[in-house]
Order: sequence, then C-alpha cells, then structure tokens
Amino acid sequence: MMVRTSVLYQTPFLIPQEDHAKAKEFNFILKEQEWISMIKKCNNMLELKQIHGQILKLGFICNSFCVGNLLSTCALSEWGSMDYACSIFGEIIDPGSFEYNTLIRGYVKDMNLEEALLWYIHMIEDGVEPDNFSYPALLKVCARFRALKEGKQIHGQVLKFGHEDDMFVQNSLINIYGKCGEIRQSCIVFEQMDQRSIASWSALIAGHANLGLWSDCLKVFGEMNTEGCWRAEESTLVSVISACAHLDALDFGKATHGYLLRNMTGLNVIVETSLIDMYVKCGCLEKGLFLFQRMTNKNQMSYSTIISGLAMHGRGEEALRIYHEMLKERLEPDDVVYVGVLSACSHAGLVEEGLKCFDRMRLEHRIEPTIQHYGCMVDLLGRAGRLEEALELIKGMSMEPNDVLWRSLLSACRVHRNVELGEVAAKNLFKLKSRNASDYVMLCNMYAQAKMWEKMAAIRTKMVNEGISQVPGSCLVEANRKVYKFVSQDRPHTCSDVVYDMLHQMEWQLKFEGYSPDTSLALFDVDEEEKRQRLSTHCQKLAIAFALIKTSQGSPIRIVRNVRMCRDCHTYTKLISMIYERDIIVRDRNRFHHFKDGACSCKDYW
Repeated sequence: MMVRTSVLYQTPFLIPQEDHAKAKEFNFILKEQEWISMIKKCNNMLELKQIHGQILKLGFICNSFCVGNLLSTCALSEWGSMDYACSIFGEIIDPGSFEYNTLIRGYVKDMNLEEALLWYIHMIEDGVEPDNFSYPALLKVCARFRALKEGKQIHGQVLKFGHEDDMFVQNSLINIYGKCGEIRQSCIVFEQMDQRSIASWSALIAGHANLGLWSDCLKVFGEMNTEGCWRAEESTLVSVISACAHLDALDFGKATHGYLLRNMTGLNVIVETSLIDMYVKCGCLEKGLFLFQRMTNKNQMSYSTIISGLAMHGRGEEALRIYHEMLKERLEPDDVVYVGVLSACSHAGLVEEGLKCFDRMRLEHRIEPTIQHYGCMVDLLGRAGRLEEALELIKGMSMEPNDVLWRSLLSACRVHRNVELGEVAAKNLFKLKSRNASDYVMLCNMYAQAKMWEKMAAIRTKMVNEGISQVPGSCLVEANRKVYKFVSQDRPHTCSDVVYDMLHQMEWQLKFEGYSPDTSLALFDVDEEEKRQRLSTHCQKLAIAFALIKTSQGSPIRIVRNVRMCRDCHTYTKLISMIYERDIIVRDRNRFHHFKDGACSCKDYW
C-alpha cells in the first residue's frame, strides 16, 4: 500500500552527502514559509502568542523575514497589541527601517501621535536611516491631529534625507498642509511634482474643500479633467459635490452625478448622502427626497441631511415624519439631527411639536442642549410671536448667550413690531461688541416701521462713526449657463434699459392683481413716491425681470440672495409666479422659498 506524505516532510534520501547542508537550508526555508503562512492566518492575540512561542523554540526568531511578519501582524492588525509588538521588537538583534516603520505605522493606526514621533526619533538615534516608507504614516497622523508644527518638522526631515521627490511623500505633504489650512504650501508641493497620481489631485481638491474654497475646488477638478488621464475617486467627487452644494452650481452637480452613475458600479452611503445634500441645497428637494427613499442603507448622517434639507424648504411636517421613521429604525439621533428637527419646527411654525422634541432630546436621549439648539428654540418662539418666552429661555440658559441668539430675538421683535423688547436684544448685541451691519439695519428697520425717525437716524450716525458699512442686498441668477449679479438700484449691466423696461411691464400687470408696494419697509423719511421708487428696484425684482427676459418660457427661475427677503419682495414674487406662470425658487441665508401659482412654500410664515 502506498502512503501519501507531504512533500514538505519527505526525507531527502536520494540527495548526495555533500548536498545535505543545502538540503537542510532548503527545509529550513520551507519550514519558515509554513510559519509565516500561519502568522498571517492569526485572528487574535492568543493565536499569535502561541505561534510566537513555537518560533522561539525553533529558532526562527533570528530570521529577519519571519520576525518581520510576526511584528507587522501584531502591530498592524485591528486585534493587535502595540505593547506586545514592542516586546517582539526588543528580541530583534539589528532592527532596520522596516521594523521601525512597522512600529510607527502601528502607532499611527492607533492614532497615537506622540509614540509614532518617539519611535521615529529612536530610529534616527540608533543610526537607522529613514526611507520613503517612513514619512507617509507620520504625516498622516499629523494631518489627523492638525499638528502643523510637527508636520513641518517632518517635512524638514524629508528634505534632509532626500525623499522630497517621492510621489507618496509629496501626496502626504499636500494632504497635511491642506488639512492644516496651509493650502498655498499644498499648491507649492503639487506644482513641484514631476509625476502625479490621482491621489495628488484628490489631496489638493480636498484641501481646498476643507477651507471652504469651493470655487477653487471646482477649478482644480476641471484642470484634472482637462488632463484626461485620471479617473476621479469617490472621495474626490464628494468634495466636488459639496462645492456644488455651497455654490448652488446645480448643472455642475448634475454632471458630477452623471459621472458617478457612468463610472461607479454602486454608490456608498457617503456619496449618496452628499448627492442628497447637493440637490436639496440647490433647490431640488424632490430629487433629494427621491434619492433618499431609494437608499438601501441609511445612516444617521443620511437622516440628518434630509431632515435639515426639509427644514430649509419649510417642510416641517415631512421632516418630523422622517425623524420618527429614524427612531423606528432604532437609529439614535445625535445633537446634529436635533438641530435639523428643531429648525424644521421653527420654519414651519410647529411650536408645540418643537417644544416636545426639545424635551425629548434632553430627557429621553440625554443630549445636553448646545448653543445651536437654544438658537433654534429662540427662533421657534420668536417667529410665533412668543417673545417674552424666548427672552426667558435666553435668561435661563446654563451658558452665556451669543450674538446669534440675541440677533434671532431682535429679528423676531422687528417682525412683530415689539420695539421695547427689540431694544433689549439690540443692547445685548452691542454689549458683545457686534460689528455686524445687519444688526444695526434690523434696528433701523424696526424704528422705521414705528416711524421713530430720530432713533433711526441716531443708529445710522453710530454706524458711520464706528465705520460699520452695510453690505448691500444682492441676488445671483443663472441664465444661459452664466451667473449674473444684481444689487438694489442697480444699473451697471449692458442690458439695464431692457431690464427696467421689463420692470415697468411687470408693475403694470401687478396693478391688475391689486398689488400695492409696502412702503412701511422704506428706511428713509421721504415722500411716498420715492419710497415706491426705492422698493421697485430691489435686487430680487431686478433679477426676476432679467430672468424673464433671458430664460425660456416655463423654465424655473433660480435666485440666491445674500440677505433675508423683505415682505414686499415676497408678495411681489408670489404674484409674478402666477402672472408669468413660472416657478421661482429663492434661496436666502436661512431657507428656500418656492413660488408657484401665486403661493409660496413657506405659507407666508418666515
């Protein structure tokens, strides 16, 4: 009977006597390979320790390749132990850069910046020269902790040891400088590269996105595409989608979405959430909702994004429905989710629901209210005219109120024409050394509505004396793939005569609908005709007139404002949407208004 035996354990009887030494070495190598294979199959520290003991008995610990695998498995596995890895390192007679790099990478995995840097210093002190694998890990952990000082020191070491031309090191430098706000330094490293990879472009785009340099972010992405030899990674496209969301660049965002669908087999939850965020911030709420409903895996961030999006669009009831759906899915809401929920209640006038959610956040989910939550609650009560309750809430806070809370109360007092409480809010704002021009303008508005012209003049004088200049209201409108800017009483455009002619036509049509300008909003004690003239050339009206001329019949008009819409512009736009049968979507600093068939999505509550 023939017995099968592993080749590994067969005795080399046919090998000549003089080759026995070579055969022994050959078997040693085979044994070593077996142990390395077993090391790689370890799933926990107990298994690793048992194999370590056997290796010590057999004497394989003297072999650098075997011990290197043991060290890297212990240091880099999720279940590993850095203390035990250090004890293995101590058994190595003459450690080289690989062993030191392994320990550094292990501490980077554990996000231990101090130990990672300490082992780099040990390596230098022991006379072991770092290689190009030493620096990416160190720079990664410095970027994670925004340790710019240490990152610059490592950059100096890179130059000292001559690794400044290594592409992986350069990519890591671009990354750390971008995350630490030194985007110019990132650009310098990028420009000095002889060879670039997709990671180089991704790091530079992410650096611009990290600083909110959204236009530059899209510019770099465009340059990458111009080269035509790079396929963008998902992380890069997330930065691009975020840029589109902040710039209201819907067409660019749609193109990026199309690129993702053509080139990615499946989108992960981060990319899907970024797309939802982009669509809702660009005014396409229905598209964002559609994507959300189609998601197979939803996480806390997905729910938070759609709830905040619904809040921006004034769809409070739907936001609460999705919030309750999230609770049914046993996903724990965090403080960010509750900011969206409370904001949704505020924009939709759901006061009692908002108060219940605030209590539920504190008592059931044990989330300590932040200044943002209190800001939402002050806004909620203030919009509803419950100004005294809003003031009491501010006074009862466990933290010092900031300018946002007092500004929110001042805004509510202006809307509800409560001069007395408005002056209390303004006084506290000015105590905080606020130099925000909008605070002074709101106070002026309130005095103008109350016809308190002397007090209004005093505030205007104070603004001049303190060098506080008002930022003029402006609107951006897109037509024929170009973005145009309009400022109130604006006449710099080449087609200004045509725009003003269109304004006169619109006013004529509005008269038949019973429109009368709300001259109580005029900030100057002048005659009624001048007040009407000033109101007629508000930036939003100019932008709508321009869009009606330049865009095709039936297409939606999208406008972005830099300040809150006035009540007169709101009434005006509702009527224009009905007369000209256009959907008009206006985004200000806080929310969206969808005007259609003479009505607004805010239901006149904003």
